[in-house]
Amino acid sequence: MSYQADDTTIEHAARRIAISTTAPFGLLRRRFEELVPAVSLTELHGEAEGGNAWEAIRRGAEWNAPYGLCRFWSDEPTVLMRAAGNDTPSATYLVGSLTLQARLFRHSPATMLYFPMRIELHEERTGRTVVGFEQPGAQLAGFGINKVTQAGYELDRLLGDLLEALDLPRPAALRR
Repeated sequence: MSYQADDTTIEHAARRIAISTTAPFGLLRRRFEELVPAVSLTELHGEAEGGNAWEAIRRGAEWNAPYGLCRFWSDEPTVLMRAAGNDTPSATYLVGSLTLQARLFRHSPATMLYFPMRIELHEERTGRTVVGFEQPGAQLAGFGINKVTQAGYELDRLLGDLLEALDLPRPAALRR
């Protein structure tokens, strides 16, 4: 059996930002995880299925998030990559704001392709630490929906604020 289907290809710009810093990897990672608290998606789903109101769920998740961003998932690729012969320190995260996620979803569920956003930290052979991510505003502007684009700019601002709290410079692409 085959279903009737149509496909659409949409070209859009992506802007990857990499910040190389003298901050030690371990210190920067610990500070990042302090400022972007972990939230369990399993627990959030349980609260929603249990009938808790959205505002209570959102407030509970973002209560300890000083920069409005939470960690929904994290991984330490180094553990697995060590078996492949590479022990470069690295950490990856899915980071977002439930407030903005709800707004994005309302305007286009397809925005979940880019949200929560992915952030990666790794140590270079030179000893410098790199923080890398794709600019959320550039990704979300590709939907061509003004309210989605505006939410992307808000994410740019939140991400810039977080970087400054980590004593890193706000990249020009995140200034509005």
